[in-house]
Amino acid sequence: MQMPAAEPAILAQREALLAELRALLPVARVIADAAGLRAYDCDALTAYRQVPLVAVLPDTVAELAGVLAICHRRNVKVVARGAGTSLSGGALPLADAVLIGLGRFNRILDIDYANRCLTAQSGVTNLALSEAVAARNFYYAPDPSSQIACTIGGNVAENSGGVHCLKYGMTTNNLLGLEMVLLDGTVVRLGGKHMDADGYDLLGLLTGSEGLLGVITEVTVRILPRPETARAALLGFAGNEDAGRVVAAIIAAGIIPAGLEMMDRFIVAATEAFCHAGYPLDAEALLIVELDGPAAEVDYLLELVVAIARENGATSVRASANEAERLAFWLGRKSAFPAVGRLSPDYLCMDGTIPVTSCRMCCSVWRR
Repeated sequence: MQMPAAEPAILAQREALLAELRALLPVARVIADAAGLRAYDCDALTAYRQVPLVAVLPDTVAELAGVLAICHRRNVKVVARGAGTSLSGGALPLADAVLIGLGRFNRILDIDYANRCLTAQSGVTNLALSEAVAARNFYYAPDPSSQIACTIGGNVAENSGGVHCLKYGMTTNNLLGLEMVLLDGTVVRLGGKHMDADGYDLLGLLTGSEGLLGVITEVTVRILPRPETARAALLGFAGNEDAGRVVAAIIAAGIIPAGLEMMDRFIVAATEAFCHAGYPLDAEALLIVELDGPAAEVDYLLELVVAIARENGATSVRASANEAERLAFWLGRKSAFPAVGRLSPDYLCMDGTIPVTSCRMCCSVWRR
């Protein structure tokens, strides 16, 4: 779907705007030609497209502040863009706006193991954070399916989660501080290397604000010691209702898995054909339940989860015997988006949220 065109008044001042931007940035980093702008006309929600007025690629905080100051003075809108992996239109340009690409903000600035935190520029990918601290057996917990490509600045803007957010929280639960540039070019810093700050929860306000309040340039996040053991169970069921009851029963038993995901027959078949993860194709629904922590605790809880699954009619039960098998269980789930892309060039991906109190199937378990 093509979005509305720019107002004539904005187009009339485009050349003057370009002159100012090119005086601030190298000409190659001010993109104004039609072919170049096409690369920025949508995020991963490709059903909506719009060529921006102009795209700029700042390299430093000072350059970004200068761009925002110019746009503020000229009353021109701006849209910040990380890797463009959002499925919510979070990086969708406007015809009368300057799109600011933050891919050049791609450096990890500090790793503080003593305080268990890492500081990185906003264009660093999510997975790169964990890779940077892997040698010391640490990692960054939030892991969106697009973690190989999505940026930490975009994660903050969208409050991204991932398969492990059940136990370790969303981005907002792992964010300690940030640097951002306000829309008039003012640079501000919030938080730091500590869990809580006095006064209003401005970090909470900014996380998930989708760039409406400023452009994030730097973040400080928690890093965690990697658990001693992680194991996953692959549980098949004859119906979605059976799998849903097991989800509720696991939580009601006081077990908080590191990850808990459900897939129906269609997506199981699509992902198995795509990456051959070893999923049971005769299951109407599939649960992946991961537990982590000390080995004795993980083994004990895994037995409880398997028992709950069998009590609720599991048709197949398989527990990971090693790390490679555990990763294979998750490979299919994390490959769901490209797997469906093989079947159709055009589809809509949505996240739905149902409050526990509104889910009759789950409430019957929660109330016991």
